[in-house]
Amino acid sequence: MTLDFIPENPYLLLTPGPLSTSKGVRNALLRDWCTWEADYNEGIVQNIRLRLCALATQNTKDYTTVLMQGSGSFAVEATLGTALPAAGKLLIITNGAYGKRMVQMADVLKIDYLEYSVPETEQPRVEHIDTLLDTNPGITHVAMVHCETTTGILNPLEEVAAVVGAYNKVFIVDAMSSFGGIPLDMETLGIDFLISSSNKCIQGVPGFGYVIARRDTLEACAGNARSLCLDLVDQWREMDATGKWRYTSPTHTVRAFYQALDELDAEGGISVRHARYVENHRILVEGMREIGFEPLLADEMQSPIITSFLYPDAAFNFKEFYEAVKVRGFVLYPGKISQADTFRIGNIGEVYPHHIQQLIQVISTCRSLSPSS
Repeated sequence: MTLDFIPENPYLLLTPGPLSTSKGVRNALLRDWCTWEADYNEGIVQNIRLRLCALATQNTKDYTTVLMQGSGSFAVEATLGTALPAAGKLLIITNGAYGKRMVQMADVLKIDYLEYSVPETEQPRVEHIDTLLDTNPGITHVAMVHCETTTGILNPLEEVAAVVGAYNKVFIVDAMSSFGGIPLDMETLGIDFLISSSNKCIQGVPGFGYVIARRDTLEACAGNARSLCLDLVDQWREMDATGKWRYTSPTHTVRAFYQALDELDAEGGISVRHARYVENHRILVEGMREIGFEPLLADEMQSPIITSFLYPDAAFNFKEFYEAVKVRGFVLYPGKISQADTFRIGNIGEVYPHHIQQLIQVISTCRSLSPSS
């Protein structure tokens, strides 16, 4: 079997980010850029901000984009630390590690919050959220992860957005692993802040996160920030005025992201990319079931972003399995939940159905080599 990504890369990353990128994105990293030059700030940074807004909503005049150095978690913390006023209270909906990370952030930032937690293999119940908002009128903001890559579960964004909107609360969505790969419209849903990062479904490389926000909601947050560097309003005002970041920007990553946006356009946009991810996932699940691996989640809860699989039996050794698959050209992802022994396989990045078909052949071979099979 010939793997078409070798020797360009020793393996394909089947992870939720960093993920496998195209040759064009990697080549875009090879030029140096000056943070003061107009061709960088106006030609690249401002262009990226406008294009991200247009991907998030048709009503771009009422929304804006702020880019923030660091991983996606930096952008989440910047949003929570800036959006919540001193007298505000946050309802955090959790069913995985990234919802729990927002709880940790709220603790550190000394934000008043209420956590609504459900098991990692369950979706939050809209009627429970309704009750919490009804009985806790002091709640001003609600935060939820759209796609929890802890398991690959897709939370019911439309339904939750509707109840949050009915109570007129500010809605913060961690769309880290879904934005760019699952179609949505912020205005239609009533999302005030949407957060993602450069190395997810847009298929860039790590280095910065971004927040797409309602202009009036963001402007009202002036003075709230609990951090100098992670002040979302100050970063926004500087970018709106000059295109500059307040502090040194990750220039190479930014230029690679510009290339990744071009490649998203060339592919046909989010709806076409979503269809590719869905097909990757379909082939993966069907093929894995045929060779004895069952998904952790019920099909109706599963995202097309990343899929968790149960260990096939008690004798299964993931470390040995992982290494056997890796030397044959694919990197998988360990499990992250305590309820069951699992591992994960990502469907996003520069990954196509024929790659997934090759992966199934490799896994079948490695499974037959296992002493437990």
